[in-house]
Amino acid sequence: MTVNSSAGFQERPHTADWELHVWAPDLANLLVQAASGMYALSGVRWQPGPRQTRRLALFAPDMEGLLVRFLQELLYLSEVEGVAFDDLDVQIEDSELRAVLHGAPIAGLDKEIKAVTYHNLRIERTSFGLETHIVFDV
Repeated sequence: MTVNSSAGFQERPHTADWELHVWAPDLANLLVQAASGMYALSGVRWQPGPRQTRRLALFAPDMEGLLVRFLQELLYLSEVEGVAFDDLDVQIEDSELRAVLHGAPIAGLDKEIKAVTYHNLRIERTSFGLETHIVFDV
């Protein structure tokens, strides 16, 4: 994936953890790209067969908080329920996120992500939309 695309993610070198550079035209798409990047970094493989749907409603006082809460919720669902989502419909109004997530049970993953961190996290506005760097504790 190229950085010139209007939305995407790219792994960045990091000394001990994993870092992901994410960009998109708006916050909802930034969160979708961040989730896709997180799943790609951990090497999630989905089981074939029946799909599952989950609905989320989250609140945070700022964009960074909403990003972390969203990714943490996805990690929780992966760890506790063994499900990951590859079709995400995310809507954001003010500081509230509403999402409909479609996915399947996890068949396997290459490496577990322990946590989403706030380390140097800030979402910045650019001429193309928003971008951020997310560090994951592995």
